[in-house]
Amino acid sequence: MNASIKPVRIGVDIGGTFTDLQIFDARDGRIVAHKLPTTPEDPSIALLDGIKTAGQRYGFRLSDVGYLMHGTTIATNAVLERKLPAGALITTAGFEDVLEIGRHYRREVYSIHPQPVPALIPRNRRFGFRERMRFDGRTERVPTDTDIDAIITQLAVLDIETVAIALLHSYANSDHERLLGDRIRKALPRLDISLSSVISPEIREYERTSTTVLNALLQPVVRAYLELLEVRMRAEAFDPHLLIVQSNGGVCTPATAAAEPARLLLSGPSGGAMAALELARRLDEPNLVAVDMGGTSFDVSVVRNSRLEIVTLSEIDRLPVRLPMIEIRTIGAGGGSIARVSTNKQMSVGPESAGARPGPVCYGRGGTEPTVTDANLALGRLDGATFLGSTMTLDRDAARAAILARAGDPLSLNIDDAAAGILRLTNTNLAAAIRVSLFEKGFDPREFTLLSFGGAGSVHACAVADELGVRRIIFPVDASTFSARGILMADIEHAFGRSGIRPFDGTAVASLCSGFESLKAEGAARLEADGVAPSDRHFELFADLRYRGQAFELTVPWSDVSLDHAGVVEVRLRFHDLHAQRFSYANPDDPVELVTLRLTAIGRMARPRLSTDEPTFARKAPTGTRNVHVNGRWENIAMWRRDAIGASSDIVGPAIVEEDYTTIYVAPGWALTLGRDGHLVAVRKEILA
Repeated sequence: MNASIKPVRIGVDIGGTFTDLQIFDARDGRIVAHKLPTTPEDPSIALLDGIKTAGQRYGFRLSDVGYLMHGTTIATNAVLERKLPAGALITTAGFEDVLEIGRHYRREVYSIHPQPVPALIPRNRRFGFRERMRFDGRTERVPTDTDIDAIITQLAVLDIETVAIALLHSYANSDHERLLGDRIRKALPRLDISLSSVISPEIREYERTSTTVLNALLQPVVRAYLELLEVRMRAEAFDPHLLIVQSNGGVCTPATAAAEPARLLLSGPSGGAMAALELARRLDEPNLVAVDMGGTSFDVSVVRNSRLEIVTLSEIDRLPVRLPMIEIRTIGAGGGSIARVSTNKQMSVGPESAGARPGPVCYGRGGTEPTVTDANLALGRLDGATFLGSTMTLDRDAARAAILARAGDPLSLNIDDAAAGILRLTNTNLAAAIRVSLFEKGFDPREFTLLSFGGAGSVHACAVADELGVRRIIFPVDASTFSARGILMADIEHAFGRSGIRPFDGTAVASLCSGFESLKAEGAARLEADGVAPSDRHFELFADLRYRGQAFELTVPWSDVSLDHAGVVEVRLRFHDLHAQRFSYANPDDPVELVTLRLTAIGRMARPRLSTDEPTFARKAPTGTRNVHVNGRWENIAMWRRDAIGASSDIVGPAIVEEDYTTIYVAPGWALTLGRDGHLVAVRKEILA
């Protein structure tokens, strides 16, 4: 591709509050960062403004950019805010209510009025199609032309933009879905169409239908955004090779993103997880709990033994998504999270966020409710004069006034105690999210290093680590835009799966080989369409296994062992070990079943070469002091610039370390030093003794 010979590659992570950029210029080998507020009304405005401003600051032209790798929350926000177009669902006759029936378990066991299962398509736009496919792919009832015409007639009179088709057992035989989809597409070309046999060809009707509906409803949303972005890029004579980040950490073309937008639901957070994995391998830190705290959310991902966990079933706002994605736990806790006091005198922080507009009270854009950022500013942990690289001034007096009025007075607290309470509650919420992410896998937080990034995370990291018993924290270079760094390093990826329950033993080898070759051919064709050279193609195989009779599976990697009888034995042993780790027991003598065979097709992209030079400059002095509220009283503590920390520096808390787009608060009991590649490492002082 021509893009490969242009010197500049840009990774962009558009969040709810800020838009983050990481820019690599091959001419000098530098990676630089830029950050600016998101424009919620049209995120592409901030994206292009940021690239142009960064070009002026760092000396590159738009014509120098070869790749633009774009992480986005467009799909996520559309679902959470229910800003979705009208659509219809077609199922096998008799299964029209699968979206509302869901699974027969209660989330709110003790609630008198439990929330109903959300159904994104109402009953009057769900239609039964007279056909039937058996579980083994054999046809029981062939649809007639009359059956197809009846569906088309019903759709033609509706004011809809998109159609989801999820027929019974289409994962085993997709003929009926494809026939119906082709006929609707020909008769009603204005409609987007999503087939379950394309987006999620796997067993379990409810999850497959939910995923297909989400994909269908997101198609008009994501396509409209991408078309608008391309229009804006053409207006600027900006023609990079655009790639969109998926939930599995890989990137895809805009055409793939528009056709399969459900794969973008964790587009932004997956960049941070991939950056954490890259850093874990580079620094030989096999066990990391990576936390990304921005303006709106707090995302937790876990690197264990230098691997990220990929899950095949997740949820967004109680809606199942049956697609491979990096396992990331997200809670509504960011710098913009709003602190409120209820009528019964209870304080809560989040999940509601002030976002980019109006933003926290201190932004001076009309916000009236105090946020986490306001509390950090009120207690001196943030400097209102140097925020966002000194491009934005924060109003400390307004923040303190809002905290007193909305939190202090209702709880009969002074400003300092109210602000400290906001931060304590926030830190408790953050630690709880990390605990759940680790405990549910049987992991001990004390065995992990905390990797803290995102613009708001570093002022909370020490307190969260103390609550968890974690004794080591890494603050990476360009922590505020670290997710964009992961996007910058991404490869093209496509995920495929085929369900078919069968015994997982020596008798399965022939069908496994056949299934792998079929998936590999599909993956190779997709990479061929992406322009990936054969030498840059890589394929990874996985198996979803369970004990016979179980209703859930575990995904076991297979790529490093042979696809033969010995390989089956080895993968079975791995399954037993994984089951014991996850559930504290295994049954090695029980029969094991294969439920789904999975393949990831990877197109390797040339990665930026990062400097391996170790920091050698001598210790420098603090840049000054600042009055900061520490453990209930105000103290004048040392303040450092990150670029003034030398290889022999030993910063003992309490202290403040500032850089352009984030601030580190080194709490009492912690010591900070400069580590490999310029990353900062904080350690509990008793460890150093």
